[in-house]
Amino acid sequence: MSHDHTHVREFFTPRAATWDSRFPDDGPAYEAAVRALGLRAGDAVLDAGCGTGRALPALRAAVGAAGAVLGADLTEAMLAEAVRAGRREAGALLLTDAERLPLRTGTLDAVFAAGMISHLADPVAGVREWARVVRPGGTLALFHPVGRAALAARQGRTLTPDDLRAEAPVTALLEAGGWRVRSYADEPDRYLVLAGRTG
Repeated sequence: MSHDHTHVREFFTPRAATWDSRFPDDGPAYEAAVRALGLRAGDAVLDAGCGTGRALPALRAAVGAAGAVLGADLTEAMLAEAVRAGRREAGALLLTDAERLPLRTGTLDAVFAAGMISHLADPVAGVREWARVVRPGGTLALFHPVGRAALAARQGRTLTPDDLRAEAPVTALLEAGGWRVRSYADEPDRYLVLAGRTG
């Protein structure tokens, strides 16, 4: 698939300034998802597709001052909002394609990806890239603060069994990309898949 992410930038750029105000109550859900990731003090973690950086403070709290927190996003306007919200203090911000990360192999302990999976130009290549930068045994969290049914209703679409976030498709996707699913939750108030890096 093409790595031309023009459509992603065109979607998010005009929405960046009001993104946080559209979803003002998501903070506790992000914090709970970060807790489920099982980070330890001193760990290195990437928020892939960090947007306005809503997960960064929780990630920083989890890894402490000795840890490393990176937020990567393709849309400059979203990162500008993260800076404006003071979230750059929680982690370093990278303007980059989360499918082609400027990171060495095996340097991270975990990847957190909120609402990101459907925006990957090539989902298998994307999750494989996340596996590349995570040490063997490291963890991936695919998260959304609402479940699949609520998200489909919000987007005005019909929920189908072959939806990429459904259990069978996402499990197959992650296995193809170097991950093994540890848990799958699709509930009204959260979507959370935890996977471990194989190899």
